[in-house]
Amino acid sequence: MFKIVEKKELAPKIKLVRILAPEIAKKARPGQFVILRVDEKGERFPLTLVDWSPHEGTICLIFQEIGVSTIKLGLLNVGDSVLDLVGPLGRPSEIDRYGTVAVIGGGVGTASVYPIAKALKEAGNRVISIIGARSANLLILEDEMRQISDELFISTDDGTKGYKGFVSDVLNMLIGKGYSFDAVWAVGPTVMMMAVARVTKSYNIKTIVSLNPIMIDGTGMCGTCRVTVGGETKFVCVDGPEFDAHQVDFDELIKRQRMYLEEERKALEKFEKQLSGGNSN
Repeated sequence: MFKIVEKKELAPKIKLVRILAPEIAKKARPGQFVILRVDEKGERFPLTLVDWSPHEGTICLIFQEIGVSTIKLGLLNVGDSVLDLVGPLGRPSEIDRYGTVAVIGGGVGTASVYPIAKALKEAGNRVISIIGARSANLLILEDEMRQISDELFISTDDGTKGYKGFVSDVLNMLIGKGYSFDAVWAVGPTVMMMAVARVTKSYNIKTIVSLNPIMIDGTGMCGTCRVTVGGETKFVCVDGPEFDAHQVDFDELIKRQRMYLEEERKALEKFEKQLSGGNSN
């Protein structure tokens, strides 16, 4: 059992929890993730490590309440416990002194890219950050990203804050204005990462994305998280989660992510009926 010691709501349906997990906190690195299970009937699902404190023995996770498992996690309060928590998993980000880097976060992906941006800045890079969301009320970690960035740009789909459009549009605009990037990191919805990859490929800029396929086992045994990178099958849980964006088969990834949408919809409807006291049969 892993106790929740802090909980915050960062935006509508986007929450932060800090969990007591000293062994994970000791070994965590930027780019890694954990797999958790809220209760005995829950599914196992991954969340990226946002922050951690070896001294306090805690890890920080940020998630959006979308399906049954994330809603269950969001219903827990300080003092409650998560049943299972395994990590840190995955290969850490390749942090080095590249020069000028662009770090791009879309939606909740900003939480995932935050520790990477922080580590890149500490390694001596000039960090240009771009974060975006559908609207201003869904932006997260704006202050935190600003503190670790040399420059911060914001975009919203509806134009309620920053540039109206997508993070990939802002990146393209900056390159057009003469910004020169030695490397780019992008984390967010798959379509957003694919759009960023299309921009950077035309300029031959090294680009890394953190993939988010369906994942169960987390140790490379089940094969659920398989993706095609450079024409080869890779398992995100052990070979990733970060890959060369220009080598990823995004079309295949999107199809695999959509495989169980109907089952997920039915499970959510059943759970919502249970929450409201209705008949779950």
